[in-house]
Amino acid sequence: MPDQLVKLYELPDQGTLTSDLRAGGIEIRRALAPEKHQVLTWVREHFNQRWADECDVAIARLPVTCHIAVDGDKLIGFSCYDATNKGFFGPTGVDETYRGKGIGKALLFATLEAMRAEGYAYAVIGAAGPVDFYARTVGATEIPGSSPGIYRGLLPITPPPTA
Repeated sequence: MPDQLVKLYELPDQGTLTSDLRAGGIEIRRALAPEKHQVLTWVREHFNQRWADECDVAIARLPVTCHIAVDGDKLIGFSCYDATNKGFFGPTGVDETYRGKGIGKALLFATLEAMRAEGYAYAVIGAAGPVDFYARTVGATEIPGSSPGIYRGLLPITPPPTA
């Protein structure tokens, strides 16, 4: 999967997406340090250990660079930046039962807007999965020759030793 580049100074208006989600009981906000264990466990169970590791880094930063989506007291999605490299957006994911409701889009906007507020002019979406979604939603363009990019030579995941 290629990396994509987003111009943060030309982000489109998200309209009423966040307020519409809030009216439906879904909140998009930064994770808090005391939620770290819950967020990491959820990401590991719903996605994978590598993404949980990246969330660990994002939640340990100040300011925290991990946004979460919650429905009441239930975690339903997350997005991070500056986890693997400075200026990188990702990873991000939404619970399967909540997909198609604009939550991923709202997380994307919250995260990119936070990056812009910190002074970034561009964001790199590392190993972008849904490239068409990112292109359509925030005007992301593919970075030529970027696959596998910084993830080249990543150590394989090995199972933990047995006792």
